[in-house]
Amino acid sequence: MSAEKLVHMANQIALFMESKPHAEGVASLASHINDFWEPRMRRQFFEVVDAGGPGLRPLVLEAAAQIRRPAPEAAH
Repeated sequence: MSAEKLVHMANQIALFMESKPHAEGVASLASHINDFWEPRMRRQFFEVVDAGGPGLRPLVLEAAAQIRRPAPEAAH
């Protein structure tokens, strides 16, 4: 999946979560990504975050601290 698509998906979740009280929105966004994004998607997500999070909404960047970072993919 492209980084742009991943950013778009994370931002779409954030747009919905921004209607909730702030702390609940952060926790719900992180929970959603933890529950529904496979490790490969979360690895790509953290590549974007580690590069400074270009294009990500502030709520996504704040929620990143609560998102499980998957182990690095094993080399084949």
